Amino acid sequence: MSPTDADTRRMPLAAALEVLAELRGDRDVVVTTMGAAREWIRRRPHPLDFHYVPSTMSGGVPLALGLALAQPDREVTVLSGDGSLLMSLGALVTIADSGAANLTVAVIGNGVYEITGGQRIAGTGVDFAAVARACGFSNVARFSELDDFRARAKDVLSRPGPRLLELKVEPVREDYALVPPGPMQHRLERFRRALADSS
Repeated sequence: MSPTDADTRRMPLAAALEVLAELRGDRDVVVTTMGAAREWIRRRPHPLDFHYVPSTMSGGVPLALGLALAQPDREVTVLSGDGSLLMSLGALVTIADSGAANLTVAVIGNGVYEITGGQRIAGTGVDFAAVARACGFSNVARFSELDDFRARAKDVLSRPGPRLLELKVEPVREDYALVPPGPMQHRLERFRRALADSS
């Protein structure tokens, strides 16, 4: 299969995440892992951010599903790398079956294992949007151009989920190291308090 123009176009990661940050509500939960966590931490800090770092690869997706089911009155977004999601594609079936209308899975599609040095992932041609659709997701979109993402993101996120956004982004080649944001136990305690305070 030869790549099309849409397959080769990519957005800057930081700019794509800024679009999501601007659309985030005050009570929304955002779960991040790996390279997405590194970049999201650099944005405006929010008490309902949960940076699942250090993490098992793909562990953020089922964690976000649990939060979405436990907190049905909140929107929950998980930022997962493409390499991470490949580790447990079955989670997409579970999410679709759950009917979690308040969950968005944003797949950061850069084609590499970024925080370990940029090694190429297997299956760089996987169309995660098509996979999610086949798994039963009700709301799926794929973006490779920043202007298109800015123009359509609000509409996509306003529709009931579960949603999957595949964001085709450029790999970060420099300053890609991920610094863990403190002990997990302390982060969990802060996150629990933030959930209680904003309920």
